[in-house]
Amino acid sequence: MRVLRGRAASIEADRQVTAGMLDTAGEEREPAVRVWTPHRQLAFGRRDSNEAGYRRARRVAAERGFPPVERSVGGRAVAYTGRTLAFAHAIPIEDPREGLNARYDGASERVRRALSDIGVDVTPGEPPDSFCPGTHSLSSDGKVVGIAQRVTSRAALVSGIVVVADHGTIAGVLGPVYDALSIPFDPRSVGSVARAGGQSDPEPVARAIEGELVGDARTEIERVDRKP
Repeated sequence: MRVLRGRAASIEADRQVTAGMLDTAGEEREPAVRVWTPHRQLAFGRRDSNEAGYRRARRVAAERGFPPVERSVGGRAVAYTGRTLAFAHAIPIEDPREGLNARYDGASERVRRALSDIGVDVTPGEPPDSFCPGTHSLSSDGKVVGIAQRVTSRAALVSGIVVVADHGTIAGVLGPVYDALSIPFDPRSVGSVARAGGQSDPEPVARAIEGELVGDARTEIERVDRKP
C-alpha cells in the first residue's frame, strides 16, 4: 500500500496529490492512504456554490485569512487552519454500486479506534447545526470528525476532516460563512481532539489514524513535500 506523507507546495498542488490517489487506485489497482495537514483554506462543497450568498461567503472567508476553494465532493463548507487534519483512503473497487456503506462504516470505526488509542473517546453522530452536517460524523463535546466519499467506476476515495485543535478559530470563520450562505450553524458544535482532552499536536494524531487505515498491509512511504 502506498502511504503518502506531507503536503505539496500550494493548495492546488496538494489537491492534485489526493486526486492522483483516486486515479492510481482505479488504473493500477493499488490502494493508498494519506493523513496530513492541508494548507489553511475554506473548502466549499458543490452545494454551497448554488446558494445565493456564495460569492459573499467566499469574500468573508478571504477577509478572515482563509483562501476559498471548491472541492469536488458534496457537503458544506469546512475550514482548515494549517493544523487541521485530513485523511484519504483510495480503494480499488469492482462495482461502484456496492460497498458504499461498508466503506463509510469501516473508515468511521478505524478513526474511532485511532482516537481511542490516544485517549479520546468519540461516538457516531453530531450536535445540531454542525459544520458540514452529515450522517458519518464522530463527536466528543462537539463534532470532531466528518467523513465523505467519492466513487468512480474503478475506485473509491473515503476522506475526512479531523479537528485536532483550533476549534475556536474554525467556529469563528464558519459562523459568518454559514450566515452568508443562510445555513444554520452553531459555533458551539465545533469540537476538537484537544477540547475532548487529547493531543493538540496533529502529528501523533495523524500517525495513529494512518496506522489504523493501513492495518497490516505492507507499505511504501512517499513524501509529497520533497523538493525536486
